[in-house]
Amino acid sequence: MTRPPRLDPGVPGLSTVLDGGFVPERAYMLRGGAGTGKTVFGLQFLTTGEGSSLFVGFEEPTENVRQNAATLGIDTDDLSFLDLSPDGDAFAADAGYDVFGADEVEGDAVTARIREAVETHDPDRVFVDPMTQLRHYVRDDYQFRRQVSSFIRYLTDRGVTVLFSTQPTGAVSDEDLEFICDGTLTLSHAEKGRTLEVTKFRGSSFAAGTHTARVREGGVRVYPQLVPGDHTTGFTPESVSSGVDALDDLLHGGIDRGTVSVLSGPSGVGKTTTAAHFLVEAATRGEHSVAYLFEESAATFTHRSEAIGLPVNELRERDVLDVRDVEPLGVSPDEFAADVREAVEEDGARTVLIDGVSGYRLSLRGEDDDLVRELHALCRYLRNMGVAVILVDDVGSVTGDFEVTSDRISYLADTIVFFRYMELTGELRKAIGVLKKRTSDFERTLREFQITDDGIVLGDPMTRLRGILSGSPELVDD
Repeated sequence: MTRPPRLDPGVPGLSTVLDGGFVPERAYMLRGGAGTGKTVFGLQFLTTGEGSSLFVGFEEPTENVRQNAATLGIDTDDLSFLDLSPDGDAFAADAGYDVFGADEVEGDAVTARIREAVETHDPDRVFVDPMTQLRHYVRDDYQFRRQVSSFIRYLTDRGVTVLFSTQPTGAVSDEDLEFICDGTLTLSHAEKGRTLEVTKFRGSSFAAGTHTARVREGGVRVYPQLVPGDHTTGFTPESVSSGVDALDDLLHGGIDRGTVSVLSGPSGVGKTTTAAHFLVEAATRGEHSVAYLFEESAATFTHRSEAIGLPVNELRERDVLDVRDVEPLGVSPDEFAADVREAVEEDGARTVLIDGVSGYRLSLRGEDDDLVRELHALCRYLRNMGVAVILVDDVGSVTGDFEVTSDRISYLADTIVFFRYMELTGELRKAIGVLKKRTSDFERTLREFQITDDGIVLGDPMTRLRGILSGSPELVDD
């Protein structure tokens, strides 16, 4: 069966949700409350692609629509407008109707003006904002559905692709229009902006669930949920060195491409510094690497790395190392995943650091299950793309009972490198070890760990100490 052609909806990211875009010469409903971005969405739809477009507005005057579009950088000069919004004269006049004149309430004049505009401009795309306003021009719900159905059929028979908005309220529903249209899209307010959900799309599959939507310069942009199985590439499994021989020996060669490595330990123990060595070593070889920092600034990361001899500034200037601040309270998992995809698929990133898991969790503002689900999808995608992934995970305990990872994420890891504080002869010291590595064997001894002016240093295996994981080791007699 031949796949029907698709029409660019004009909203970045939406074609992914709609499996390619709108099916031409059909009608789609865009529902949502006030301020969710419906009009902006419609303007983007009209200003995309070739052919002529017609905006039929029942609420805002044309001049207001144009001005609002201009503030977002949307050019409406080539659009045709039919302004059916009420004006002040209708209110001032002592007529039998409050806002609309008698001929408008009866609907004859409105219908005639719409038909005239369509026949004059012969549009390929029409946006009606909002369609529910037509309820004011008919006697009952039956007549309203009949009029809308006839209107849509009139347009689609002329080869027009139709998008119309609705604004349902508690008193007035728009559910009857869902049976008339070929697709339903819903814009909603959310804690971090807006969401978009497709609940109906005839003649095609679509990405179910809620997707993040933002209104920024250029209009609405949709960030689809990441579906890992949709993305894969061939790659050669190989080890990724840290540039520190002792650490590579501990891991029997380093971490592996297409795997997830978790660096786990309490705050300040050296996890990020260790991760920086892997990034810098990969970037020095010319492999593009990216660090996403949820818990410190790029300036701080760069300064700390430079202080121990890691040439982060030089590598950033060569565009082989990218260090990005991420504000967890200002970004959704969908937006973050889109940024990561861009780094991998467009910039060619081969090593990705996410520092750290607790900061990423803030972007969810949900339950632990949300963290596991979203992080699982992101890590599986990166694995499929052959990326070496490094997660930095803070555990709460400094000493005492050994805690592998936080938030039940240990199952995501192919490799776990843990760091531990320990008190020895009245001095606070650090230890490093490998808990697991799925792709190869590894050294099972614990080594002392230090951060010096020349980078990280691993000592000899601490075979004369026991109880290191408790944080209070004891010397073992010969």
